[in-house]
Amino acid sequence: MNPKEPDQYSQAGLPTWEQPVRPEPASVTGTPAPSGPVDPSRRTFVAGSAALGAATLLTRPAAAQASDETAPALVAVTLRVNGVARSLQLDPRTSLLDTLREHLGLTGTKKTCNQGACGACTVHVDGVRINSCLTLAVMHDGQAVTTVEGLSQGDALHPMQAAFIAHDGFQCGYCTSGQIMSGVACIREGHAGSEAEIREWMSGNLCRCGCYNGILAAVKDVKENHAGV
Repeated sequence: MNPKEPDQYSQAGLPTWEQPVRPEPASVTGTPAPSGPVDPSRRTFVAGSAALGAATLLTRPAAAQASDETAPALVAVTLRVNGVARSLQLDPRTSLLDTLREHLGLTGTKKTCNQGACGACTVHVDGVRINSCLTLAVMHDGQAVTTVEGLSQGDALHPMQAAFIAHDGFQCGYCTSGQIMSGVACIREGHAGSEAEIREWMSGNLCRCGCYNGILAAVKDVKENHAGV
């Protein structure tokens, strides 16, 4: 540039932070210098970013289609749920919790943290209590699953369900089904010999309403007054 010619970059009259970037000479970048006026300002950068974003959005359906094409094949799973054999075709990645709620419509088992931390999704598999969000349905092919819907006999509530009502063991009720399933298991496992033991073996079931005294009273009541639960 001739020192006497006006510098288009220094005389732009813009604040320092908005000054255009001076292009590198071709000898440095290896790229031929543009023949027309260059204005790599913040405005052109924003316009370029918007165009790139639009291009990304246009390519998303193709990416989603590719993902669908790589989804694993469905597998046959048979579960005996609440005494009834249920045959399903499932994505092998489907959790037992989602199988119960989304495929079988048994919404008594609640989906809360979905990380095994709250116990709201507790069910019995072959008589053993588990967090159904942490296990896959295909892992239990051929096994017996009991949910809170399977405890009652028709209109007759299970003693633990009745005890939760009698001792006001719930408020919002979201954790109640998991608490009831754990309460039944706690007694069957022989871990309801004292209040301290019940508290310890029910500690994996959380109640955000703080109904622990009512829950404890319900489990203790069933343990003392209902043999063979």
